[in-house]
Amino acid sequence: MELTLKIAKALVRLKDGEILPSSSVKSKLIDELITEKIIWKKGKHHKTLQLLSKESLNNYLSNQLQIDSLEEYISALENQNTTRSDFVKITSDSKKSKQRVFKGFLVNCYSPIKAKLNNQEIIIEPAEGSFVFIYDFETFKIDCNITIVGIENSENFRQIQRQSYLFKNINPLFISRYPQNQNSDFIKWMKSIPNNYLHYGDFDIAGIGIYLNEYKKHLGAKARFFIPKDIEKTIKNGSRERYDKQKVNFKPSEIEEKELLKLIEIINNEKKGLDQEYYINSPR
Repeated sequence: MELTLKIAKALVRLKDGEILPSSSVKSKLIDELITEKIIWKKGKHHKTLQLLSKESLNNYLSNQLQIDSLEEYISALENQNTTRSDFVKITSDSKKSKQRVFKGFLVNCYSPIKAKLNNQEIIIEPAEGSFVFIYDFETFKIDCNITIVGIENSENFRQIQRQSYLFKNINPLFISRYPQNQNSDFIKWMKSIPNNYLHYGDFDIAGIGIYLNEYKKHLGAKARFFIPKDIEKTIKNGSRERYDKQKVNFKPSEIEEKELLKLIEIINNEKKGLDQEYYINSPR
């Protein structure tokens, strides 16, 4: 049974002698403590809770949840840097840790790229069908002339060799948007380097929203949206249904990229949205 931060704090207040409204601390754990006659629930209309025995509560938490100190447990929950090992010392449930064990992001490229990781020179050159995962991203360094290309969809990220014709004028290093819970690591890394960011996503309202809300607002002027030269022609192959279903979650009036405003105009005129997978082809 889980002991949340809110309920843990309520238990501390009960231990201090407070009487709490029953409606403010609803949980399965509280119900169990009432059944075990550790907490007394009284009243007909405005029910309240009162702790009957501190010793019984401490024994229950120790035996059932392996928590010997509520105060230390609360402190660990509130500390963003609490590790699994710290939690093991407080409770046997090491999965309570807020620290992500797996950090970093996936990178890919179709031409070898020199980089540094932990002050060691490396060559990023994944074999086709494989990627490189950068764990210690804080120490990951690349030349400033390399453009970071964020790819929204996994299939495009996997098959970048078949899209190289789109990026002839830049030296790209591709970053996968997935898994999404790693995105904050990528943003943190991008802010620490001078390199420009190019967002390669779906050519529809949702794709533009992802760019603006997840990347542009954090990276500012160093970020721009990738728009193929033939988009006015290829958008005709897009989906009317996806255009009708999507909702605008950004303010066009706040967009300063003229090319992006033009793309929005094209999308609205054609009333279609185009998947970026369309461009996984041989050069046309």
